Amino acid sequence: MSPIIVNSMSRTKVDCEPEFNVEDSGLTLNISAVERDTGLSKDILRMWERRYGFPTPQRDANGERTYSLGQVEKLQLIKRLMERGHRPGKIISLSANDLKALGARPNRALPTPPGLEVFLGLIQEHQLPELRWCLTQALMKQGLQIFVHETMAPLNRAVGDAWLRGELAVFEEHLYTEQVDGLLRNAIASVRLQGRPPRVLLTTFPNEQHTLGLLMVEALLSLEGAYCISLGAQTPLAEINRAVGAHKADVVAVSFSAAFNKKQAATRLTELRAMLPSKTLIWAGGAGIGRLSDSIAGVELLSGLDSVIDKVKDWRSLNTSFAD
Repeated sequence: MSPIIVNSMSRTKVDCEPEFNVEDSGLTLNISAVERDTGLSKDILRMWERRYGFPTPQRDANGERTYSLGQVEKLQLIKRLMERGHRPGKIISLSANDLKALGARPNRALPTPPGLEVFLGLIQEHQLPELRWCLTQALMKQGLQIFVHETMAPLNRAVGDAWLRGELAVFEEHLYTEQVDGLLRNAIASVRLQGRPPRVLLTTFPNEQHTLGLLMVEALLSLEGAYCISLGAQTPLAEINRAVGAHKADVVAVSFSAAFNKKQAATRLTELRAMLPSKTLIWAGGAGIGRLSDSIAGVELLSGLDSVIDKVKDWRSLNTSFAD
């Protein structure tokens, strides 16, 4: 099969369809649904309501918060801009159109490498078999390590930026994530398992739903021969502690998106540190880590994907009796 080349920047919204006005629809979502659809925790939604006056939920017959679809759309835009380094307090008062305009500005610090337009075009044109083929070909040509660093990381950012510019719908971003998720899981499964220390347990804390970054880390760890134990997303701290004991994990690796509340991140990392044996390390990474202004005792912050392999090497150099 050969890939079908399309014009990746030819569409900004679905052609020939009347525009759906989310505010006029009268539809609302409860706070649990908003948390699910935006990736913003209930605590963050309530805190922004108190601190910034947005969102402004209504109350249903039971007194529970409900949010219009327009507010949900704006929350999604805010979260995406936060992932690009914007602070919520600086942008939350902007209109949805102003947020989209802000998102349309090029990200000078992180330029999109050439060659990604084909992937974006296939996502836009809903050509999933061709998208899988192109991604698989890139993986086979580059190898898993280079694929994670040079294709997956910039492509994830490019997909997010395209969504901000209105060139991708939310469901299209989700379809992309599912394709990449399956590809990475198959690639990790194909790596010859060496089971060498360190034994790394990977997860996220409650209210953190994003796991694609964890999969990318797991891929790099697997290539280094580390034994990986993935718990998926949103594992309670007490269960992380139980899993560490059951699997004799040497390291707990947790990931935070930019939207995760930094105070909660610091608090939960401190709580987890107190639960775990002193010999069990905690590695924390993801876009949200850059927002932690102070170091946390007993927690090692990963500056990016490049630091993952260095951490493994550092651990093995300090634990020579377990390295082989």
